[in-house]
Amino acid sequence: MRAEKVPDMTWARRAVPAAAAAVAALAARDLIQRDHALLRNFPVLGRARYLLEAIGPELRQYIVAGNNEERPFTRDQRRWVYASAKQQNNYFGFGTDNDIEYTPGYPIIKHRTFGRAVPPSTPTAGHDVRLPCAKVLGAARGRAHAFRPESVVNISGMSFGSLSGNAIAALNKGAALAGCFQNTGEGGLSPYHRNGGDLVFQLGTAYFGCRDEQGRFSLDRLKDLVAGAPVKALEIKLSQGAKPSLGGLLPGAKVSAEIAATRGIPAGQDCVSPSRHAEFSDCDSLLDWVELLAAETGLPVGIKSAVGDLGFWQELATLMRDTGRGVDFVTIDGGEGGTGAAPLIFTDSVSLPFQQGFTRVYKIFAEHDLHEQVVFVGGGKLGLPDNAIVAFALGCDMVNVGREAMLSIGCIQAQKCHTDACPTGVATQNAWLARGLDPSLKSVRAANYLRTLRRDLTKVAEACGVEHPGLIDTDAVGILDGRTGSTPLHEVYGYQRHWGLPSAADQAEIVRLMTPEAPQGGSAPPSPTAVG
Repeated sequence: MRAEKVPDMTWARRAVPAAAAAVAALAARDLIQRDHALLRNFPVLGRARYLLEAIGPELRQYIVAGNNEERPFTRDQRRWVYASAKQQNNYFGFGTDNDIEYTPGYPIIKHRTFGRAVPPSTPTAGHDVRLPCAKVLGAARGRAHAFRPESVVNISGMSFGSLSGNAIAALNKGAALAGCFQNTGEGGLSPYHRNGGDLVFQLGTAYFGCRDEQGRFSLDRLKDLVAGAPVKALEIKLSQGAKPSLGGLLPGAKVSAEIAATRGIPAGQDCVSPSRHAEFSDCDSLLDWVELLAAETGLPVGIKSAVGDLGFWQELATLMRDTGRGVDFVTIDGGEGGTGAAPLIFTDSVSLPFQQGFTRVYKIFAEHDLHEQVVFVGGGKLGLPDNAIVAFALGCDMVNVGREAMLSIGCIQAQKCHTDACPTGVATQNAWLARGLDPSLKSVRAANYLRTLRRDLTKVAEACGVEHPGLIDTDAVGILDGRTGSTPLHEVYGYQRHWGLPSAADQAEIVRLMTPEAPQGGSAPPSPTAVG
């Protein structure tokens, strides 16, 4: 009887260890590399995300969703931020896939055939553009340390405690590289904020970083803090778009020694932020406190708020007009903002979205003839060029970027911010996850994104015939009605024609600052037969 041949298993015995060794080598490489936080935290497994991203267009086209269907940031928006941060190709081919004609409320920017500003033709034009604010912050009220912000794009308030130390450090280093400033958020000024970037120090209801042992505001501690750090301005936080009128709670388990030292609270104990300030209780006492802070520090002082009831703003503007006291800047946070975790009802339905909230406040200040004396800052998905351009046309002098800045340093919109389980180490205090985020590398990406946004804002301004996005007027933006018509922006929001622009003096100065010495335009001189 013939013996049955036994299969040769030598190849299998060799292949399995070889495969295991290859996987181990790949895992070791992922753990060592610093380019991708996701791979450092989830070696090998994290590569599935990049594979799915690579075949994402095919999956969405046939199975899942379109490029503009995901929220809060669509795939196209995230792709633009990621590509900008990595200095990759952030152009889009084959035309828009937005349903422009059939989308009511869609903004269209009107370019000019002939304008004062002629867009340069060189491929790198605008990449390193200097884009200062059109107004001098604090000048209207003679603050001792009034200054012109070097960048109209800055990093919004995100606290150490909400974001990891590595994320804060990456953003601060990125701000230094890009020449803009970073808002500390209400969680205090941490060591991670001291990496070269200029700061706006935010005073929240708990006065973290400038409070005494009983939790009361301490002016002396505030003065010591700003004297020892590159703090350019103070921002009193009244509310924010994600959770207006709510306080906050950081559980004791998350209150590390670092967070405790930064905030001036006991380590390991629940950290409670009240819903209201103890230093003032109405507009009159608010303005008294603003003037006290400005006099004692010499810094410009402003407020940050979401927009609900307009009675507060009417009273504030009336007092500013009649008494001479006032804030130097107003930061309006749209209800669509979202770097802070909140109950769903607050996230979805409490406070006005940015455009509606901002325009109502701006109109009140304009009606009181105060709009040229106040620097207006906007927040709420304004880190995207189209949204930012509309904000500038409506009267913003600067925009703050929050979630878009998080995307630039590695956030993948996992929406785990409230769980302490952010997979890329951005919004977590988990030491293992945070280690995946390399501040030095990610700071460069943050700076690349900020510069790219400024470049695009400059290019659009020049397309509109002006030198600076703050000079884009409401006539330059039309809002489509869904099919056959459009309405100028000033008519949509009930603006007078001159509203939304800086004063004539500020306009002249920013034109001077933005006008290059070299001629603009094409690369060749006109022919002898050219007319005009």
